[in-house]
Amino acid sequence: MIRMILVGSFLILFLIFSIPIMFVEWIIGKYNPELKSRSSLAIVNWAFRCVRFLAGTKVDYIGEENIPTDTAVLYVGNHRSFFDTVLTYVRVPRPTGYIAKKSIEKVPLLNVWMRNLHCLFLDRENIKTGMQTILAAIDLMKSGKSICIFPEGTRNKEEGTLLPFHEGSFKIASKAGCPIVPMTILNSAAVFEDQFPKIKKAHVIIEYGKPIYVKELPKEQQKQLAPYVQNIIQETYNRNKDNI
Repeated sequence: MIRMILVGSFLILFLIFSIPIMFVEWIIGKYNPELKSRSSLAIVNWAFRCVRFLAGTKVDYIGEENIPTDTAVLYVGNHRSFFDTVLTYVRVPRPTGYIAKKSIEKVPLLNVWMRNLHCLFLDRENIKTGMQTILAAIDLMKSGKSICIFPEGTRNKEEGTLLPFHEGSFKIASKAGCPIVPMTILNSAAVFEDQFPKIKKAHVIIEYGKPIYVKELPKEQQKQLAPYVQNIIQETYNRNKDNI
């Protein structure tokens, strides 16, 4: 429980004491939006690294050389834990927005930082606003911002399996003309969810697959991107599961 108290206290204090920084970031954004993107990325990366340290989480990052650094990418990953965002965000090489569920937008202060980081809030119950979110993500990628999405749509509560990937998530990459980077996350629920409300030391493996360029795929695979990428992530998971 001590780790839970440490992590929770740090996050609360960070959000409170970062209020003046939010104001500075707002001013910077008025004159230099790109500088604001980079500075917000650096600040939140630092905060998430602190969270990872306080949680006592050891992470093996595999295949980072597969992430293109000269273009925006669509990260597509399986989703088991709240910590998936923390553990993956600390490694992104460029400003990256995560697509989160709509309810998180109501969390004070956190929602400000998420907007600074180009995060988008998806209402899966409303098709019209959901499509608007997808279009906003496409525009962000065209402007050079990467996007991360967990296409299972919710946290999967069963280790070792994947919920069906939503096909609409992959329209972001195909319409933006940017590569897809498969992101396989193993054992992240062992940090928190498996013994809620405690946080315990855990060993997590995150492997980044080779980038997928949609236009280079056969036409049939382009039409079935969701199962194609899901199969890559499932195979990677099965290959790495004995290393935990």
